[in-house]
Amino acid sequence: MKNWLGILISYVAIFFVIVMAKLFEKKGSEASRKFIHIALGNWWFIAMYFFDNVWYATFVPATFVIINYLSYKKDLIKVMEREENIKDGLGTVYYALSLLIITIITFGIIKKPILGLVPILIMAYGDGFAAVIGKLVKSTKYKVFDSQKSIAGSATMFIISLIILAIYLIYINSPLWYIKSLITALLLTFVEAISIRGTDNITVPIVCLLILLFCFI
Repeated sequence: MKNWLGILISYVAIFFVIVMAKLFEKKGSEASRKFIHIALGNWWFIAMYFFDNVWYATFVPATFVIINYLSYKKDLIKVMEREENIKDGLGTVYYALSLLIITIITFGIIKKPILGLVPILIMAYGDGFAAVIGKLVKSTKYKVFDSQKSIAGSATMFIISLIILAIYLIYINSPLWYIKSLITALLLTFVEAISIRGTDNITVPIVCLLILLFCFI
């Protein structure tokens, strides 16, 4: 019963986030997109509390891989898409796909959902606020392939990643947590910088999870 309740609450929460994003449309489509990008990362807290079965846990992100792809192709959820979404590639689809992959691994294979919280929050908050701060704060711009990045945005990505990693590694009593946090945050910032057309929504969380799995456990 708790798993079914988790699915229901997940959809209600996601619907609420999309509705709230309409308030940000006055500041432009990018503002509404980034609100959704940041807010939806908090779904992982719902997942950790309600789901004890990997099949129920994967149901929500699996459906949104499909929904997000249809929205990308048909512009169904306008607050979630850019006016020229080709520039962002399949970013929204990669976001849902990352949730699905990390859910399968942490809920099903290793049965440690809290481990998935770190890459998901870094993707949501780190990458999300990097784009926001990058536009608000004037700083040197640089191009990677066909994507324009900024020093302010990359610095934001690094700082948020560092904080999230440090909190988690301190929580699990990992030795040399400060060095591990620093190195991993730098690596994830680099990965975000070289990822183009929305691929950072899958490269950043997957690389982060692999580091946590094979280096810190």
